[in-house]
Amino acid sequence: MDEFELIKNYFQKISNKNLGAKKLNDDVFFDKNKKLVVSVDTYNEKVHFPNFKYPNLVIKKIIRSSISDLIAKGVKPKYYFISGSGNKKSFTKRNLKSISKALNQEQKKYNLKLSGGDTTNSDKVSFSITSIGFSQSIVERNKAKLNDDIYVTGNIGDSFVGLKTIKNNIKINFKLKKYFISKFYCPNLPYNIYKHMHKFANTSIDISDGLVSDMYKLINDQFLSFEINVNKIPISKNLEVYIKKYNKVKNQFLFHGDDYQVLFTASKKKRLLIKSLAKKLNQKITIIGKINNGYKKNLIKFDNKPQNLTNFKGYSHTF
Repeated sequence: MDEFELIKNYFQKISNKNLGAKKLNDDVFFDKNKKLVVSVDTYNEKVHFPNFKYPNLVIKKIIRSSISDLIAKGVKPKYYFISGSGNKKSFTKRNLKSISKALNQEQKKYNLKLSGGDTTNSDKVSFSITSIGFSQSIVERNKAKLNDDIYVTGNIGDSFVGLKTIKNNIKINFKLKKYFISKFYCPNLPYNIYKHMHKFANTSIDISDGLVSDMYKLINDQFLSFEINVNKIPISKNLEVYIKKYNKVKNQFLFHGDDYQVLFTASKKKRLLIKSLAKKLNQKITIIGKINNGYKKNLIKFDNKPQNLTNFKGYSHTF
């Protein structure tokens, strides 16, 4: 079974009396009375990051991927707790100094405060992050409206190329290699958008498991469907160069996850507002599709030709 079947079959029922848990069908816990928003994530070596060769970069990746949950909900991340598992080989003095320095850099960049955690001895490196913010409301999942535009922030695909590069699965020149690896470890979060999400977004999620996979999650309890145009999905100039230079196809790189951009829907009436905010924030925000009624099939188009959705499934934890 995948992680969502696991949650639904074994844990959803015991959370029913806890309204803030959102039936375990969102990325955060939200206590409306206390205005408390909490996100919890775990990251394992060889699953979420290939190795622990660069501990400073691994830590930056997991901090950013954790707080992206709150950003997508329209919440400012404020506190974080970090628990780490490793041994004397992974947690050397040199590595610990590198981790400490990286955490301090992330704290300054995103105005975060380390607030606690735990350490355990283990043969494999693993980290768990709890991120906390405060808000009067959140942008929830499963609140899309019929005929909504589907938007995505930033660029998609760079992180996947970075991962393939780290694993030596693709050949690439040094300049592009350096760029894509940096995007895998240090994604450009659309941080400042959290201040404005409530003004336009009906529903939202961060892209962690893949564009299509996360689109399914975004509307999974609604009788709606989605239509996405691959040609409209934004990519970086470097990815454009890579695709052209090495004779690749764009849709090979767009649906594998680890992008940590915000995927959201909004009414067509909000187009001018979103365009204005994008310019004001210097933040790329792109319409990539629309929400249809549930009688239509979920659809991916490439050069206006429908594609088989099974080719675009992202990452899934299976048990």
